Amino acid sequence: MEISVMLSLLGKGLLMTAQIFVITLVGSLPLGVLIALARMSRFKPLAWITRLYISFMRGTPLMLQLMALMFGPYYVFGLQLGSNWKFWACSIGFILNYAAYFAEIYRSGIQSIPRGQYEAAEILGYSKSQTFMHIVLPQVFKRVLPAMGNEIITLVKDTSLAFVLGIMEMFTEAKAIAASQVSMLPYIIAAAIYWGFSVIVEVALHRIEKRMDYYHD
Repeated sequence: MEISVMLSLLGKGLLMTAQIFVITLVGSLPLGVLIALARMSRFKPLAWITRLYISFMRGTPLMLQLMALMFGPYYVFGLQLGSNWKFWACSIGFILNYAAYFAEIYRSGIQSIPRGQYEAAEILGYSKSQTFMHIVLPQVFKRVLPAMGNEIITLVKDTSLAFVLGIMEMFTEAKAIAASQVSMLPYIIAAAIYWGFSVIVEVALHRIEKRMDYYHD
């Protein structure tokens, strides 16, 4: 197989990898905020259910969660889902898993904000929602960005777990090419592309962190 053909196939897989990456972030970042707030709720049943959810998502392998979402509807409820379900199962699985990790990061950031800032905002006439959205949340993002960055970099690599559902992302493409050509070259190229993807994400996160420097601790 010519290198150009190999790169074309890996490029096609990279598009699927990037799609999983973006969908996961778009879904899990805001969901993580909601889960963090539920985890901190004074309503104990909600707080305990959320805590159990986070514990389960962080304590079981993502691969098993993906397989449960893929095959669970059929084996548990007897539902026959279409061929598109594997992509939706993958997306939902990644979002639910990463939202749990992001929720704990958000929670630590929210709890690090001094109580005096809430009191000062109340004196200035801010409502609780305005205080959270305009004063607390921007500071939280700045404080947790390094930890968030680590999880986001991990996500770049974790997209390869989609292979378990038969989704043709980059690792799956590389695996298929390597098997047909009996060569390690596809894996080497895929590793280089993953690394390049991670570097781009690192640079983007660094720029975001620099732009948020006006929020001083």
